[in-house]
Amino acid sequence: MPSLKFGHASLTASTRRSLALLLAFASVLTTAAALDVASNWYVAFSLPALVVMAALTTVLAFIHAGREAVQRRASDVALDGADARMAGLIDSAMDAIVTVNEAQDILLYNQAAEKIFGWTPTEVLNRPLTRLIPRRFHAEHAVKVTRFGSTGVTSRRMGDGMVLYGVRKNGQEFPLEASISHLATPQGKLFTVILRDVTERVRASEELSAFATAVHAVRESEKTRIARELHDELAQSLTALKMDAIWVREMLPADADAPRDKLEDMLALLDTTVAATRRIASDLRPLLLDDLGLVPAIEWLANNFTQRSGIVCHLSLDDEVELGEPYATAVFRIVQEALVNVSKHAEASRVELKIEKSATGVALLVEDNGKGFALDAPRKAASLGLMGLRERARLLRGTIDVDTALGKGTRIRVVIPLPELEAAE
Repeated sequence: MPSLKFGHASLTASTRRSLALLLAFASVLTTAAALDVASNWYVAFSLPALVVMAALTTVLAFIHAGREAVQRRASDVALDGADARMAGLIDSAMDAIVTVNEAQDILLYNQAAEKIFGWTPTEVLNRPLTRLIPRRFHAEHAVKVTRFGSTGVTSRRMGDGMVLYGVRKNGQEFPLEASISHLATPQGKLFTVILRDVTERVRASEELSAFATAVHAVRESEKTRIARELHDELAQSLTALKMDAIWVREMLPADADAPRDKLEDMLALLDTTVAATRRIASDLRPLLLDDLGLVPAIEWLANNFTQRSGIVCHLSLDDEVELGEPYATAVFRIVQEALVNVSKHAEASRVELKIEKSATGVALLVEDNGKGFALDAPRKAASLGLMGLRERARLLRGTIDVDTALGKGTRIRVVIPLPELEAAE
């Protein structure tokens, strides 16, 4: 509160109140003394002075009281003006701002909130915050807010990177981002939530994901076609050519050493070419995945990984993990990229690979005993391993958790939801 100037001194509010009481008390005492003097003749000569003193004291008390009232009115006007400016700033904010008390009743609700939720301030003020939240999130939200209020943190982003959901007046749910802060007041804690409608951004992201998924599907289809042509056409043609070369070698005269040696070199080259063709075809798209299913394809991949890298791979596969497309291909590619990362960077001697069905999807675990790495270290320009894993999981609404540290190996867990299991839940 602004200070009051009295003479040349600047007095605080409590000092002004004390002075007012003192002046009033002095006025009463002076008036009482004057009346007492008036009743005694031997001090009658001092009666005029006492009356003047009493009058002056009373006038000073009234002047001080008037100044106090004027100052109070000025302070109230200033506070009202500050409140009006603050209300104007809150209403001019682009994001929705909602403040609730500890009972989760809405105390503040700006124009942006009215725009995105559809409720007017009259309809939501002093009402529960659950009016703005889908019913299925009511209990979870109350627990999270209570837990947040008990921590020492005063503000944080809600959802931890996940999109939250609100509900409009017409019952329509919509995605939003939120950050929350709390303030301790004499009346209890106040929680302020800043909300942003991200419907358009989420829609654009979903469209981009759908496009990327379609692109991946086309690429996989093209890889399958090329792999089959390499396996069925080129490899078979090379095998036939090898058989013809063998026939020619057998038909050579016994003394035709030079042509026989040349044919032996040709046969060795044909063997190498056939093996390379089959390897390229398998790298493009293992036909086991299409012909026998995910589990045999993963077993082949693990055996091939051990043969190439010398790293032992322990498998734990759920026989029931047989998935349709695009999930089978996604899981296979995630395992493939994870094993490639291990062989290139981990310097490991052992890998644990586990795949099983969870309550709502398929869970994948790849853990090595290698050198690990720092998660917060800058990514190398040519290193896209973890980015590729995250992108594949994201396209199928999956989650990926990487647990690693220098000298402690790396543990990657991926969970991909399956629509049929989610529907069953």
